[in-house]
Amino acid sequence: MARGKGKAVESEDDDKLRLDKWLWAARFYKTRALSHEAIELGRIEVNGERVKASRVVREGDVLDMKIQQLPWRVTVLQLSGQRRPAKEAQLMYAEDAAIKAAREEKMLLLKAEHASFPHGEGRPTKRSRREIDKFRGG
Repeated sequence: MARGKGKAVESEDDDKLRLDKWLWAARFYKTRALSHEAIELGRIEVNGERVKASRVVREGDVLDMKIQQLPWRVTVLQLSGQRRPAKEAQLMYAEDAAIKAAREEKMLLLKAEHASFPHGEGRPTKRSRREIDKFRGG
């Protein structure tokens, strides 16, 4: 609703919503600035095309995204410029089942890779530090 001279006036643009704002409202990104940056870096495609953050998103648009190395493909079901709780935000889009399965598989692979990576023992103790200094000759 646009305002003009203290009166509320109906606007034809009520159903228009920027892509970066929708991504923020749907909780894909924590801030609008992060969603804007992802769009500018080409990590978001709408209907197979690279777009700008100011692109108007419409119901039925298919978004292909890459968020933290993980693929997403969602279809826009609802438009909302307000950030709502996660349960309500999930009603704004429908996920592609094949991409969701691939993402979950990749998440398991990343977890397994992280678990198999050898981690150090942490900071050396005072005694081991003295031994290291003695070994180095200092």
